[in-house]
Formats: sequence, structure tokens, C-alpha cells
Amino acid sequence: MKKLLFAAMTAVLTMHAGSADAQTKESPMGTIFVNEHVTTHLIMPETIRLVDISTDTIAGNQVNDNIVRLKPTGAMNDHEQAGVVTVIGERHIAQYRLVYRDCMLLADTRYTIPGWGLQEYTNPDVQMSMGEMSRYAFRMFNAKRTVTNIHSKKDKMKAWVNHICSAGDYFFIDFSMENKTKIPYDISDIRVKLEDKKQKKATNYQSIEMTPEYMLYRVNHFKKHYRNVIVIKKLTFPEAKVLKIEVSENQISGRTIELNIKYDDVLNADCFDD
Repeated sequence: MKKLLFAAMTAVLTMHAGSADAQTKESPMGTIFVNEHVTTHLIMPETIRLVDISTDTIAGNQVNDNIVRLKPTGAMNDHEQAGVVTVIGERHIAQYRLVYRDCMLLADTRYTIPGWGLQEYTNPDVQMSMGEMSRYAFRMFNAKRTVTNIHSKKDKMKAWVNHICSAGDYFFIDFSMENKTKIPYDISDIRVKLEDKKQKKATNYQSIEMTPEYMLYRVNHFKKHYRNVIVIKKLTFPEAKVLKIEVSENQISGRTIELNIKYDDVLNADCFDD
């Protein structure tokens, strides 16, 4: 009886060990069906950094931040493997076999890579993905305004900051604008600068332009109300300088409005609760 019980326990432990090993292994490579008369769009759930197609029997190009277009260069045999496509995102890799089908109806016109089809990797160049930045930015939209002391008025335009938050190595700045005229506002540029508070001499005046890492919306036209979130890398600066957001219009005599953020306001930035 003891021998039977021991054998049963051993079998159960072996089954559990086998299932655990299966879970740690990479999932099998998926398959995408293609046809020479069908354009297949492969959609990555994050920004694509690199696309590799293993053979020249498939033509492809990246048409958007997260979309790849694929199409065979000619006819092939049914079920013939046309190659392998590798898509590398900000933090994930996905690979698929491309299999030719001679029936157009059996080819994939659109394939969205599911979460389980992604393999994570460490990218030293990306501290935070665009998807994560987007999620943080939308959370700010749903939160009650916490900054009330940063605002400006000019040419019947109003601008104000709603939130300043930090996450990882980035600052998130949520700001709004209101147009009190009947003339729609056409945005030419949104610039972020680090400037001296006071301009004493033109030769000594310093202005350093910063490139936002991310901007939630790319809307460049509004009639009455506008809101956006920009993301910049964390920085420190002396009390003699201000962080300036400048929004300018694309007309020759266009309107420009600025928001000046003091270092104290940056120090009081909220932190996202993960």
C-alpha cells in the first residue's frame, strides 16, 4: 500500500513539474496567412522600433507607429512557408510564420498581436513605453485639478496648468487653453523651454529648448477649448530660471500664449500611485 501511495505521489509531482516547465517555455510561433492579392496589416500594441522579414518573397513596410504592411511579391504553392516576420517594439518582441494560401478568402487582412503573443525584453533606451505614458496621461484627465497658481491671459486667450505629476524619470504636465474670441485657434507649435526669469542683457540671456518625450494629442485646431498632456524628462533647474510652455498660432500675426512654471511648482509635483 505504501509503495502504491508513493508511486501516486511521485506521478502527481512529475505532472506538476512538467506543467511548470511548459509554462516557462516560450509560446510556439504563431502563423499569419498571406496571399499575393491581399495586403496584410500586422498591428503591434506598442510603438514599433524594428521590423525584419526573413525572405524577399514578402514585401513589407511600416506604415504607422504600430502597423506593418505585408504582401507576397508573387504567387506561391498553397501552404508554402513564405518566411518569418519579426516585430520589435519598445519592450516586446513578436515573431510569426508567414504561410501562403492560394485562396484570397483564407488570407489575413488584419492581425492584431495579442498580449500572449509578445515576449518581453529589456530595452535600455526605453525607461517608459508610449503606452504607459498614455495611461498615466489619461489618469490625469480624470483627476481633480491640483494646480491653481499657474495661468496666463493674452489676446483674449486663457491658459492654465491642471496637474504636474512625476512617474519614473518623467514629468507629466497637463494644461488647458480657452479661446474667448470667435476666431478658431490653429496651433503651429507647442514648445517647451528652460529660460531665465529676467532678461538683463541680450548677450547673457539663455533659452534652452526641450523636446517633449510624448504628447497625448496632436490636435492642431480648436474653437473654444483645448487640453493636452506633455511629457518631459525629469530635470532640476535653479530658481533664476522657469520652465516655459509656449503655444503659438500658425498665422503671420498669430497669437502666442505662454505658461511659466517655477521650480517650486515642479518640486510639488504629485506622484502617480501605481
